[in-house]
Amino acid sequence: MSRSHFPHDFVWGVAASSYQIEGAAYEGLKGPSVWDEFCKKEGAVANNDTGDVACDHFHRYEEDVSIMSELEYPVYRLSINWPRVLPAGTGSVYADGLDFYDRLVDALLAKNITPYITLFHWEYPQALLEKGGWLNPDSPKWFAEYTRVVVDKLSDRVQNWITLNEPQCFILLGHLYGEHAPGLKMPVKDILAMAHHTFLAHGESVKVIRSCAKTRPHVGLAMVGTTFLPHTQSPDDIEAARQAIFGFNGRSHGLWSAGLWFDPMLFGHYPDAYYSTYQDLVPKIGSDDFQTMAQPIDFLGLNIYNSSQVQRGSDGKPEIVPYKAGMPRTNIGWDVTPQSLYWGPRFYYERYKLPIYITENGLANQDWVSLDGKVHDPQRIDFLQRYLLELNRVIGDGVDVRGYFQWSIFDNFEWAKGYDKRFGLVYVDFETLKRTIKDSARWYSNIIRTNGKALFDGK
Repeated sequence: MSRSHFPHDFVWGVAASSYQIEGAAYEGLKGPSVWDEFCKKEGAVANNDTGDVACDHFHRYEEDVSIMSELEYPVYRLSINWPRVLPAGTGSVYADGLDFYDRLVDALLAKNITPYITLFHWEYPQALLEKGGWLNPDSPKWFAEYTRVVVDKLSDRVQNWITLNEPQCFILLGHLYGEHAPGLKMPVKDILAMAHHTFLAHGESVKVIRSCAKTRPHVGLAMVGTTFLPHTQSPDDIEAARQAIFGFNGRSHGLWSAGLWFDPMLFGHYPDAYYSTYQDLVPKIGSDDFQTMAQPIDFLGLNIYNSSQVQRGSDGKPEIVPYKAGMPRTNIGWDVTPQSLYWGPRFYYERYKLPIYITENGLANQDWVSLDGKVHDPQRIDFLQRYLLELNRVIGDGVDVRGYFQWSIFDNFEWAKGYDKRFGLVYVDFETLKRTIKDSARWYSNIIRTNGKALFDGK
């Protein structure tokens, strides 16, 4: 493998989310989100960090857009903070909150940066949680109403839309394990009902985008791209990896099955194994539910960072093969597994036949400003080069991958991990809020400028 397979119109970008960078948590009439409330709980977040200020992007967005422009990043994936726009989640629109995103989009376009807007990246309105949140059957209508407000305001200039980011995480980590906002531990029956309502919310949102957008919309999802690597290249191990991703191996494993999270929205039905696994816990399904949730979309976004490896066990089921001692790991404790960007896109494309975008991929590192005033992060460069070479390989093998978004443009609030895990291409001093462009940011600029050819220069 010695040449670039990235198509000429490949979308190279960077990504961030509103709660993780914006700050201004209580600016004006903005309503509280579940993350605003969760961060107030003692010990809920490492070091009792909060997103109250974060990177202060709300007040510094012009500087931040200028940094992206200096680095020649052509595309930026951002999210809207729902209660900044609708403080109570529904009803009255907070004009000043919505105007922030209006100004942000204009600032991006003025610098020739194309926005991809994620409507929901976990900034759930606290007011709606108090009405039952995703467990409330009205939650899809709430999300559709919010979608309409944003689309009415921005779709004359924005064409690229992502409805939801990682429903697996905001439902399971937030409502089953209690590790993320809102910090609940609910029974599996409720989890499945919330997942069902989330799929309906996606479908209702897509319908609003398609019917209300003022320019032709390009619509997708951003999902946890759960991936398992085959231990060997044998057909048995490859099939074991596929089963580990999409199958149901008991109730606990099934809650992370891509079959549960993807099939309803992309195929319009649950897998047979969903019903046999959960039986009496399966939620009531309305006659039009599958038609609603399986609205046609234009692309499938996968957030992929790392993978476990599996082989076919003696019982025919996938079994985990532990990695060797001393396996490279990132600062967040995740294994460094570049082949995730080969097998992940391959398995999901084979199953769903949709163009793939890698909507998140990146490295948590322990970066710091060196004595020379710069941030040298060779590990991130090495990490990204390894992963992008695998993405190039899968494109060469015929998988339709259309874009890649590096996570993240800035060091930011890493949810329950607080500020200690730095994913950014741009360093942020969280006391002074000074931004420092890291070596990796300029390296990535060169990858973009050469459409991937620089991956083979050894630089």
